Amino acid sequence: MTVPTPGPPRPVPGLPPRPHDPRPAPGQPGPAAGHARPADPRGPDPRAAVAAAMAGLDGLAERPLAEHVEAYERVHAALGDALAAGSA
Repeated sequence: MTVPTPGPPRPVPGLPPRPHDPRPAPGQPGPAAGHARPADPRGPDPRAAVAAAMAGLDGLAERPLAEHVEAYERVHAALGDALAAGSA
């Protein structure tokens, strides 16, 4: 009887590798030595831009109420830009 060992799942012959799996599929060559891998087709990760946009709300409670709407509008626009850039 074989005891399963933890680790990454093995590739299934005949199926393409999972998107997060950096290994090439069986029978497919990997990148040649000295050559960079192609860019991630999913695009840039928007989390840093989202965090930067949300930082625009820091200290909002200490600002005058009259400034809140403008702050929310700036953050809303920045979040839209960050998410649009992340889905491109």
